[in-house]
Amino acid sequence: MSYLDNILFALLLIIGFGYFFANILKIKRNINLGIEIDRKDNPAARWKNMAMIALGQSKMVKRPVAGILHIIVYLGFIIINIELLEIIIDGLFGTHRVFAFLGTTYDVLIASFEILAVLVLVAVSVFWIRRNVVKLKRFINKDLTGFPKNDANYILYFEVVLMTLFLLMNATDLHLQNVPGGFSHFIQAGSFPISQFIEPLFNGMSNEVVMLIFEASWWLHIIGILVFMNYLYFSKHLHILLAFPNTYFADLNPLGQFNNLEAVTKEVKMMMDPNADPFAAAPAPAEGEVPAKFGASDIQDLNWVQLLNAYTCTECGRCTSACPANITGKKLSPRKIMMDTRDRMEEVGKNIDANKGIFIPDNKTLLNDYITPEELWACTSCNACVEECPVNISPLSIIMDMRRYLVMEQSAAPMPLNAMMTNIENNGAPWQYNQQDRLNWKNEN
Repeated sequence: MSYLDNILFALLLIIGFGYFFANILKIKRNINLGIEIDRKDNPAARWKNMAMIALGQSKMVKRPVAGILHIIVYLGFIIINIELLEIIIDGLFGTHRVFAFLGTTYDVLIASFEILAVLVLVAVSVFWIRRNVVKLKRFINKDLTGFPKNDANYILYFEVVLMTLFLLMNATDLHLQNVPGGFSHFIQAGSFPISQFIEPLFNGMSNEVVMLIFEASWWLHIIGILVFMNYLYFSKHLHILLAFPNTYFADLNPLGQFNNLEAVTKEVKMMMDPNADPFAAAPAPAEGEVPAKFGASDIQDLNWVQLLNAYTCTECGRCTSACPANITGKKLSPRKIMMDTRDRMEEVGKNIDANKGIFIPDNKTLLNDYITPEELWACTSCNACVEECPVNISPLSIIMDMRRYLVMEQSAAPMPLNAMMTNIENNGAPWQYNQQDRLNWKNEN
């Protein structure tokens, strides 16, 4: 490489990583729009969750075919990118296989990279067939249309191109390493169990042409990686990065345990206090204090972990395929709940960007404009979606917070539910029987 190439490469890295970190800051800003919640308890359990679920993929293998293939692609993504460090150093300083001094260790690494690259190509091919030929039901659901549907295929194509360029780069490198008397700066380094079968294709070509193919594949490979890295912001594959914090900060409470609203808890404690005046007016809010809001109607009412959940969603549809409401034809799709939350979060973020850091009300909310009450009330709160999610996302927590808003702020519960709550208030039970008549059934013949 010439000095001009080194400078161009450095500029490419600055632009690629600069844009990437700018988007990361946007994601952080949008997540912080949520309500503060403490998730620093029990760090040992949280680290274990992250190690087992995000790193170990323990929930993925519950569906063995998809799970094993995903692990192959995941390992390929992580391990092959170790070579990215070498590419960056070579590109900045004009060296060639700078880690070759590792000897046998280096040979083993390069060989394992190539084998993984082939396994990734096989796994990606199976994924493409499952989506586009077999057409698994969870991939053709009506909530997965347009860009979300195409996005998965774009990622598969990205993987194919990157792995192919990687093997082509190695094959041309191997060819130039074996030029009698040496060629340019190419040194004998690495072991190439796969690309050695591609290398004969270049026999009969001039060394200059092979060198040109090598440089083209090298540049396209690094550019492809940088493009892929920045595409993550717009893609469901953002979970590659966010699965780790998402599993760490996930709720450790047993499934089905809901949090109590602090404002309601205070009211109940006051009602049970024998020294409290039942006729006393509620204390006036302090200056600048925002009155308590029950539940959530927009993303600012959700907590930051729920917003992190939305960005982490893999859109795999496992939650929706396990949802009993969806299975029976109801409108609810837990996957759509998460996708809608992310879309609304992005909309609010763009509003803030357009108004110099201030959100200007746009007369839209997550509730009604994105998620309908019909979807929310279809939920049976069974936690199947939470159990199925491979990265510990909880669509149910968002559903329950929005239900609370409908009931406690708008009194908009379905009629049977309102009747039940009235019976509980009047009779101490969900049924329309006076408490004195509750045991009359035992006297019936």
